[in-house]
Amino acid sequence: MAPPTYDADPVTLLQSLLTTIEAEVIPLTTQGVSSGSKLFGAAILSKAGLVPFTVATNNEVASPLLHGEINCIQQFFAQTSFPDPLGGSSSSKVGDAVSQRPNPRDCVFLATHEPCSLCLSGITWSGFDNFFYLFTYEDSRDLFAIPYDIEILQEVFRVPAVSAAAFSSSSAGRQAAGKGDGEGQGRGEDLDARPLYNRRNKFFTARSFEDLVLEITEKHGEDEGRKWRGEVARVKTLYNKLSDTYQKGGKGGMESASFWK
Repeated sequence: MAPPTYDADPVTLLQSLLTTIEAEVIPLTTQGVSSGSKLFGAAILSKAGLVPFTVATNNEVASPLLHGEINCIQQFFAQTSFPDPLGGSSSSKVGDAVSQRPNPRDCVFLATHEPCSLCLSGITWSGFDNFFYLFTYEDSRDLFAIPYDIEILQEVFRVPAVSAAAFSSSSAGRQAAGKGDGEGQGRGEDLDARPLYNRRNKFFTARSFEDLVLEITEKHGEDEGRKWRGEVARVKTLYNKLSDTYQKGGKGGMESASFWK
């Protein structure tokens, strides 16, 4: 009989992810935000025991590319020692370190905010086959006044479908297909209705904490689902003060390497 997968029990998984954010990511992010970086954090955990291997936060003060997820990936691949993936076993003590880097396929990737296009690519190229996120793109835009995750995906990657005729070998056809004013685009297509990326694809599966709450509700009933929805909401409120600090820092001209504040 095969052992249960890391996400077989959504309660244990969600609890571990929330605990990692509250106990490890938020303290790092608090320091980062006070220095002018955004409030995005990330962690990499073992699938075997949901033990955090690496925890990081945004460091755009140093580089605009050091988003929370990218910074976490960089640190993961630079580490030379990792916690016991099981959190301790009969042959090892809790907290014993191992020197061999875990395979990304044996890890759970946690992002506090739904990853942007840069971080989606970083997660994919690094070999992680999953990620979970607390805040959605819409939350980043509406709660934290950071709309660029959505805007970059829409403006750079959301290419409208065009008719086969528009892809004719003529230069006129190619030019029509490339125009951004709607000319040459597929008729009747509702771009706004299209997802910004495929959350389930050959490289990874993406799930929000709300998805996990729905799984809990289906498996354990409404009361349990309500309980964990409340826990998710509680951890989300911990970011209110961080957002205020970040916004005040931006208005105060705090230095950052990021072009998009």
